[in-house]
Amino acid sequence: MTIIESVPNTPDSAPGRDADDLRPDHQFSRNGTQLRVQVHSLDSRTDGGYLLVFGEPGDKPLVRVHSRCLYGDALGSDDCDCGPELARSMDMIQTEGAGVLVYLEQEGRGAGLLWKAIGYRTSEQFDLDTFDSYEHLGLDPDSRRYEHVAKALLDLGMHQVRLLTNNPEKVRALREVGIAVEVIPLAIQLGTDRGRRYLDAKIRRRKHMIPRDFAPWAPQYSTSTEVAALPSDQGRWRWLRRFRFGGHG
Repeated sequence: MTIIESVPNTPDSAPGRDADDLRPDHQFSRNGTQLRVQVHSLDSRTDGGYLLVFGEPGDKPLVRVHSRCLYGDALGSDDCDCGPELARSMDMIQTEGAGVLVYLEQEGRGAGLLWKAIGYRTSEQFDLDTFDSYEHLGLDPDSRRYEHVAKALLDLGMHQVRLLTNNPEKVRALREVGIAVEVIPLAIQLGTDRGRRYLDAKIRRRKHMIPRDFAPWAPQYSTSTEVAALPSDQGRWRWLRRFRFGGHG
């Protein structure tokens, strides 16, 4: 099984407590709103983490699959969209009263915090984006995997979801196991030059669906199956230019 429910203290080592007492299920409060949350552990040697179920998700819950980012999530970096994406996803889940957050231990696109920091330094030294700097260091530009997440969602009976993401790889992973995915893109703007270059690199290098004023990533568009079949880089830019100037080709 993908989902691991064991906890460090068993009833034998916690006198007077039974299995129900040790369920990872409690009240969660954020920004004045309270939700019930159930925490599940995801078992993976390289891409493990936690699946948090807030409230009582319906037939088509909001789902955010998020990779840990210390700089963005905890330190509030101006150069990273991870923190704002996480905050906006939680805002939407709380507004709806239910949803799922999958929080994966995939710091630095799977390379870890130390290599992430070295990658930033390499980017500064050689004027490279972080994908190129990883390759310069002999690293995989993005080693993250999401198949185990998709299987875990199925284990919880989730066969259709509204996925809060700009990353087509997450969409593909869920669809490949038979989950019907409606994509809800997250329009995040970054004010620093490094941040803007990073968003542009995500589009060029990983075909992320970064919402722009001129780009065709409106929610009603991104729910279609075309999200999972993006054009090549060269064709992509011709495609975006057509949308920018009002032609749909």
